[in-house]
Amino acid sequence: MGRKERLLDRVLKLLDLARVFHLPVIVTEQNPRFLGSTLPAIQESLSGYEPIEKLHFDCCAVDAFNREIEEKGLQNIILTGIETHICVFQTCVSLLEKGYGVHVPHHAVDSRTDDNRQIGLSLMREAGATITSTETVIFQILAIFCNSTTRH
Repeated sequence: MGRKERLLDRVLKLLDLARVFHLPVIVTEQNPRFLGSTLPAIQESLSGYEPIEKLHFDCCAVDAFNREIEEKGLQNIILTGIETHICVFQTCVSLLEKGYGVHVPHHAVDSRTDDNRQIGLSLMREAGATITSTETVIFQILAIFCNSTTRH
């Protein structure tokens, strides 16, 4: 499996998880007029696909993104995307500074080079993010939901 296919596979698994457990999903697009929009397979997996367009690398520099995370009452964020060392990293640091828990599945992010991907992951870990795997995220959420249903 190539990097693009692996990234797409992991993101689609996380979107399936979000759909099953009714978890909020926020989609952003970096300058879609110039760089293109979200991959069709991801668009198709999202009901009501309405991305937030951005020109800043950091999603937190976009008011619409900040409103979304505040309105949804999020405390923890699973962060995926491309250009791990730029957009994902800058967004991660800003979210951490705002007090959010940030979880980055390492194969659900990518950069044009593997070196830049690894650098971005290392910088996010040093900043305080949890670098994890897609499977770990899936089973952690399953555990949370299983524990919450057995308590009621």
